[in-house]
Amino acid sequence: ASFPQVAWDQEHIDALVAKFVLEPARFDVVVASNLFGDILSDLAAAVAGSIGIAPAANLNPERDFPSMFEPVHGSAPDIAGQGIANPLGAIWSAAMMLDHLGHLAAARDITDAIASVLAKTDVRTRDLGGTSTTAEFTDQLIELL
Repeated sequence: ASFPQVAWDQEHIDALVAKFVLEPARFDVVVASNLFGDILSDLAAAVAGSIGIAPAANLNPERDFPSMFEPVHGSAPDIAGQGIANPLGAIWSAAMMLDHLGHLAAARDITDAIASVLAKTDVRTRDLGGTSTTAEFTDQLIELL
């Protein structure tokens, strides 16, 4: 009621999952329970190209309690220590945290650097069809930052 300009829909989870696959560009923000949010975030990341690129936030919009920012992919124990994980989800989550904390310019700098790596270089981790290591990808992003 406080934001009449914001349009919203309510969906059953099975129908929403189908819409995520068939019309992913339709969605901007999805508010869900932890279980359904976890499933949808994994699916959305896979539809976008890789689970390694997706940021996530568990927000307390009233700011009464801390919010949490993390990559969708979690700790990826199957590839831990191999230097092949895509760092994008973690880096983008940090940008979301900066935005949430009011550091808008710093957040924008990071998201601009992410976009530059993907648009202007051929640096890609294995999940995106490349051969770059986690460190090589991060180093390129920092250089552009």
